[in-house]
Amino acid sequence: MKIWKWEIEVTDHQVLTLPAMAQILDVQMQGDKCCLWALCDEKAEYEPRKLAIYGTGNPMPNNTGEYIATFQMAGGELVFHAFEFDV
Repeated sequence: MKIWKWEIEVTDHQVLTLPAMAQILDVQMQGDKCCLWALCDEKAEYEPRKLAIYGTGNPMPNNTGEYIATFQMAGGELVFHAFEFDV
């Protein structure tokens, strides 16, 4: 098992390819990049995982998915919330 990092987009919806059963640990800014960290079995097959990112005050669906983390950009001027959905 290892913790791996992926750079992600700050966009409404995206699909990432992670090792099967990877445990998403956090989403936050690292410098000027938005990153996701997950605990992974490096020998596992890969599977798609769907992420949604919502800005504070923006509309959200009734089924938001599973909360991952809240992160800030622009020195705290922008606040976003990351969730995972079933693909």
